[in-house]
Amino acid sequence: MATSTLRSRITFNALSFALHRLRKRVAALVAYTTDWALFIGVVLILGLGSSWYMVERGSSLTTVTVGPWVSWTSAGRPDADPYTRANAARLGIMPLTTAVSQTYVARVDDEGRALHSSCHYAVEGHEATGFWWSLAVYDAQGRMIPNTLGRFAFTSDTVAVNSDGSYLVALSRDANPGNWLPVGGAGKLVLVFTVIDLDTRTISQDGEIDQLAPTIVRKAC
Repeated sequence: MATSTLRSRITFNALSFALHRLRKRVAALVAYTTDWALFIGVVLILGLGSSWYMVERGSSLTTVTVGPWVSWTSAGRPDADPYTRANAARLGIMPLTTAVSQTYVARVDDEGRALHSSCHYAVEGHEATGFWWSLAVYDAQGRMIPNTLGRFAFTSDTVAVNSDGSYLVALSRDANPGNWLPVGGAGKLVLVFTVIDLDTRTISQDGEIDQLAPTIVRKAC
């Protein structure tokens, strides 16, 4: 009887030890798998996040910044980098080549504050011989803002220019005299300024076109 009891205890202890070792191995495997899953998750998040940023906002390698304006330097070119091409594809646009034109996008004013339809802005620039330009306003989704005037943009052909060659475009929901772009209650705004070199001098290489980008000053909110 004593021998049988001893054998039972030995068997029980062996099973307990085996179960203990199994639990430790399972716990180690779970910890190892969790660490790898966390690592892979972090890598995916960082990779997808950086890719989204490069396509959505660009970097100093793919864009040029002039005050509040951002422009993709190789848009529309055969040798455009993948991020520039992806940006155009995401927006569903066919950009003009930067060999003869440049398109600038602004989502903030000169102080870095987000453009919003509840505020009044003064967009000021200066004419230059040999260039055609357009200034258009959209909502945050890139849609035209409905208004009773049916006015969505000014160009160098339609804007009223001062005697010194300067111009001022008012951006607000309330009517303003002179050059006025109504924004209604669109919320966040996006300004698009496009310049075309009529003399095709490949101006994007010497930065001359950057000097035409207007300032965006918030007057009231």
